[in-house]
Amino acid sequence: MSSPERVSSGIMLMETTTDDLVACVEIIREPPIPMNRSLANGRLSITLVLGCIFAAFSAVIFSSNYVLHPGSLGVLVFAELVIGAIWDYRKRFFPFLLLVFFFAGTDVAQLEFWQIARWFVLGAGAFAGTISCLGDRRLSFGKFHVFALLCVIAAALSASASAYTTDSAFKVFGFFLMFLYGAFGIRVGAAGRELKFSFALLTFCEILIYVTAGCYFVLHYYFFGNPNSLGAVMGVLVAPVTLWGVLASERTPAHKRRMLAFLLCMLLLVTSHARAGILGAGVSIVLMCIALRRYRALAMVVSAALLATLVVGLTFPTVTDQHNTGQSLASAFVYKGHPELGILASRESIWKETISSVREHPWLGTGFGTSATGIDVSNDFNSFRSSARSTREHGNSYLAILEWVGIIGVGPFVILMFLIAANVVRLLVRIRHSGDALSPLVPLVGVVLAGLVNAAFEDWLFAAGYYLCVLFWGLAFVLDDFVYVSDHSGIVNQWSA
Repeated sequence: MSSPERVSSGIMLMETTTDDLVACVEIIREPPIPMNRSLANGRLSITLVLGCIFAAFSAVIFSSNYVLHPGSLGVLVFAELVIGAIWDYRKRFFPFLLLVFFFAGTDVAQLEFWQIARWFVLGAGAFAGTISCLGDRRLSFGKFHVFALLCVIAAALSASASAYTTDSAFKVFGFFLMFLYGAFGIRVGAAGRELKFSFALLTFCEILIYVTAGCYFVLHYYFFGNPNSLGAVMGVLVAPVTLWGVLASERTPAHKRRMLAFLLCMLLLVTSHARAGILGAGVSIVLMCIALRRYRALAMVVSAALLATLVVGLTFPTVTDQHNTGQSLASAFVYKGHPELGILASRESIWKETISSVREHPWLGTGFGTSATGIDVSNDFNSFRSSARSTREHGNSYLAILEWVGIIGVGPFVILMFLIAANVVRLLVRIRHSGDALSPLVPLVGVVLAGLVNAAFEDWLFAAGYYLCVLFWGLAFVLDDFVYVSDHSGIVNQWSA
């Protein structure tokens, strides 16, 4: 073969190799095959029609008093908002759901309406998300979803052993709707747009911080009620997400604004004197900074927390106990004003009571969401909120679920919590290897990790009507998708902006 022919053959080989390489890269980066447009439109129509039927059924059966009320126009407007959120399901529904649940769990006007509306919105979202998943190749199901289903079945079985069967049955139904939304609805909203999803959560947290700071520090309106709720929201949700916002926005105009939001979050968290919230935020923030190798940022966070503690101790009244002033910082934060009783004095008695109840009802428990208080609730039943006569404080979500479902039913819950913890560890290792502060994994892992720690001292983890519960389980389902996709495709940090 002559030299010109060899040169020509080499150029053709190089072009072919380059084209193949480009094609391979495009295949890796190419998003999942989009759904057929006619199929998507058909599913959307079916979703809206069935959603309207669900809305009418809920209005007539469960809230007929609002339909006949002169203010029923507000209900119709709310129904239109729900339909609008379903119409742009991927972008709008999750923030709308969070907003409704926050209204239902805080001291706002028309509280009874929001307590009813949260279940309607959750049911509509679960229903619409299930239909939207039909034919969607981006979503898959594995052992995590199997054990979530087994948890619902175990909860339903335990309801038969409850002294308050009706209460327990409605709580199981709410728990089922929450898991159904987590398995289908929220995953539809996050799949393929993970970075936008995390930034939407960051925007929600920023708005929440400024509203809360204005109400607590300026208006002295404590709309979260219990200071432990303020601590849980700031420690589990807001602190990890806003810290990620600070780290991800370095050298951008938004950095100073998000730094201010994070400092206000620290101030609110310390003001609550909620040790569980502070501990959850502390563990989450430390592990996030270590995973990202941001040791200087960790030192700045510790300094900000100490400064906030000093400011609260010297300036702001104690939200936990406004009448117990003049106490030392250690007494206020560590011992809750009673150093003679020990650090866990507020938890030991209720833990012992829960353990005693487990011994009395060891196998099927007291019924999901209910405790054997021995009080007649036949005339105090309300399907939209918990009855104080059939529930009590446990001081630990894991002890609470053991009491509710018993030794027979707690197995799936234990395995599911183990899977969540394993996912968190694996994703923290992945973050450590990549070192990418812009990764949408970071805030979601931080929230779930803080929730696991906080739940060891609070009761909210399996209370489907509580805003943090819905948020935690939704993000737990999303994180499982991160693990599955990266393990089966080998692609890391190929986020859709």
